[in-house]
Amino acid sequence: MMSKLILGVLASTRGTDLQAVIGAIEAKQLDAEIACVLSNRQDAFALERAKKHGIEAIFLDPKKFNSKEDYDREVVNLLNERKVQLVLLIGYNKFLSQPFLKAFRNRAMNIHPSLLPAFKGWDMNVHEEVLEAGCKVSGCSLFFVTSEPDAGPIIAQKAVPVSEHETVESLKEKVQRAEAEVIVNAVRLFQQGKLKVQGNRVRILG
Repeated sequence: MMSKLILGVLASTRGTDLQAVIGAIEAKQLDAEIACVLSNRQDAFALERAKKHGIEAIFLDPKKFNSKEDYDREVVNLLNERKVQLVLLIGYNKFLSQPFLKAFRNRAMNIHPSLLPAFKGWDMNVHEEVLEAGCKVSGCSLFFVTSEPDAGPIIAQKAVPVSEHETVESLKEKVQRAEAEVIVNAVRLFQQGKLKVQGNRVRILG
């Protein structure tokens, strides 16, 4: 019998995908527990989402640290104290340094709102670029975090159609629905020990 998976979440924004994970746990679709939601921004709505569901919400102020390495060491300490096994980056806008990358190698997942390696970048800019390029399909990619932004081993992707009358806002909404499905499925596969990283590829074991 699998033991309950302990999750930690790093978030800087609204945390829409966080809500999907919380919902999956509460609906018993995932045998997991979110130990804490940690943010580098005090105004991140993800912290409020956490509090509403009785999850520990932590604001860690980057200004109180001399370097990003010192900051990430404290992030690692906080996650380790809570026995976190898998970290989900949900709208986290801070580049991670070696102390974190070493501690959570192949144990930190990030979601990106495009079909990587196309359209790297941040949030709404990505959707704008997709529409400007006239793409007929967009989507999302979930990957293990590495030192190179948006370039880690891809765990899963899901495509969504781009309509003739698509707007940035409507495309973002479509992609976020896909993100929620991809994240929940990947967390389940991780818990089952079915994700194996080989070089820059992730094999899903049967």
